[in-house]
Amino acid sequence: MFYKFTLFLISILIISSSVYAQETNLDWRIHNVGKVRQVITNNGALNAADHFAGRYNYPYLINCEFPPNSNEEHIYLSGIWIGAINDKGDTLVSVTRTHFTDDEFFASSAPYDTVWAVQRNDTANIPYLPDYVAVSDQDFVCRYSDYNILNIADHHPLYLDVIQRSYAWSSPPLDEFIVLQYDIIPVKDDIHKIYISYWQQGEVGDNKIGDNWIDEYTLFYPDEQMGVTEDAPAGNDGNAYSPIGIKILEPQDSEKELRWAYQHYTHADLYDIARDQSRYENMSSGKIMQNIMEPMRSHFTISFGPFETVAVGDTLHIELALVFGDGLEGMLDNAEYLEFLTTRDFKVPSPPPTPVLQISSESHKVHLSWYPPDDAHNPEKYKDPYRGDGEKTPFEGYRLYKSTASSDGPWTLLAEFDIDTNKVGFNTGLEYEYDDIGLLDYFDYYYTLTAFSKADSVADFPSLESSLSANCQRLITGTAPPKKVGKVAVVPNPYRGDIAYHQFDPPWEKVPGSREWMEQDRLIKFINLPADCQIKIYTLAGNLVDKVEHCNPTAGYENWNLTSSAGQAVSSGIYLFTVEDLKSGDVQTGKFVIIK
Repeated sequence: MFYKFTLFLISILIISSSVYAQETNLDWRIHNVGKVRQVITNNGALNAADHFAGRYNYPYLINCEFPPNSNEEHIYLSGIWIGAINDKGDTLVSVTRTHFTDDEFFASSAPYDTVWAVQRNDTANIPYLPDYVAVSDQDFVCRYSDYNILNIADHHPLYLDVIQRSYAWSSPPLDEFIVLQYDIIPVKDDIHKIYISYWQQGEVGDNKIGDNWIDEYTLFYPDEQMGVTEDAPAGNDGNAYSPIGIKILEPQDSEKELRWAYQHYTHADLYDIARDQSRYENMSSGKIMQNIMEPMRSHFTISFGPFETVAVGDTLHIELALVFGDGLEGMLDNAEYLEFLTTRDFKVPSPPPTPVLQISSESHKVHLSWYPPDDAHNPEKYKDPYRGDGEKTPFEGYRLYKSTASSDGPWTLLAEFDIDTNKVGFNTGLEYEYDDIGLLDYFDYYYTLTAFSKADSVADFPSLESSLSANCQRLITGTAPPKKVGKVAVVPNPYRGDIAYHQFDPPWEKVPGSREWMEQDRLIKFINLPADCQIKIYTLAGNLVDKVEHCNPTAGYENWNLTSSAGQAVSSGIYLFTVEDLKSGDVQTGKFVIIK
């Protein structure tokens, strides 16, 4: 039997990685084509960054950021719970995440049990989903099970495989939510009286300026089957742009009316239901709680069931979506639009394929080109069967963007080129090359190119644009290696600790992810280096501080982070350096100053 219903998230215990290193193939990817930045893991959890930093080598600090570069976080921990009774009469619940319960779903150790990425118009031969055709501009697909790891305390598996798909779109009106789908498949025992819960601890606010997990409102809209976590105004985490919550649409294929529960919790409440029997009773209780309008932590679940029986090999299908918007009203508008979207099975007009961007740099200049390929990824020849106007050639033009901050922008439009033989757009004519000149050497620049379509007035769809991040490239302009050593210099010299180099535009010192600047981010560059050389840095007393190897046939510069080979930050003083050309054996000496 196949059940299908739709669940929408509006705007929407740590284990050492070494324990699982040989039992599960841990993987993650980030949805980043639209306005939502959400990490997807192949154990199904949507967790705070610190919960996967060690296990997944996850480098970022914000979980569920919207809008991009806002530092506005929305989820601390969240995940799906599946409760059922097996053929032996055991009442069991398997969870992706909760307080006081560890992750119980993990991928296998098979090399294909990673997170697959597929973009619209592409087909992927995924072993458990052969000939998979992408639905959105950025599909992620993964599989995990509640029996791959059996040495988890107090965990008794239902023996379920879960195939998860998540969808993200690059253009309005689809770029402010992420849809998730789950196929739940019993593999050992039939399961009965099945209840599904989605649990979430929302934390909405600026991740950089304060604690954003203790001043939330928790709201329920039972008539609309919806829950919301909304940031209370003011507070030490600022004023949030968008809330996050859960909207659940009525099942399409359920055999009877479902029982719904909307509940919020304290930490003590979550501890009290940490065992399977207690959690199942909670999921199936039908309890409807009132809104919490006092600022506090926001833990809540929306639960629904029962689904009578899913036999071994059959599928229970559910869908969720992380949805955001301009305040509560904008979020609710997006939720309403999602209801329309599901009636069309997510088949709506799409932007052209991402153009192929080629880029090169030299001193003070970047050259970009984007001649279209002669295949299915040619933006100018793509077809869109879901347009209402029947336009056979929906492509309209290209937009070229630049950022001095990061691969997520903010972006400045450098140029727009559109077809000049119609009455759409500026009719500037198509071009395929661009030179950006007058740039500062040794700084980072980011470029991206999009393709956009004509608007669809019949389907009431605006012009759609391909992802800003899909083909983003980072370039550093600078001098090429000289033929021989002799003109090596250090910049800046002196290096001054009282200057905030990371606040330059473009920044001299780059801070990865969303964390604050740290001592390890300090930076000087050795410039005019030969292609193959070794740099040695000494104190004035002649003690070796560090060695830096340089091997680059096109870039004549190299970074040093003012840290010794022992990992210690260096102090103020005069430092000496030598640069040995490893081809000729010639050596240049020099000095530089650090003032902290």
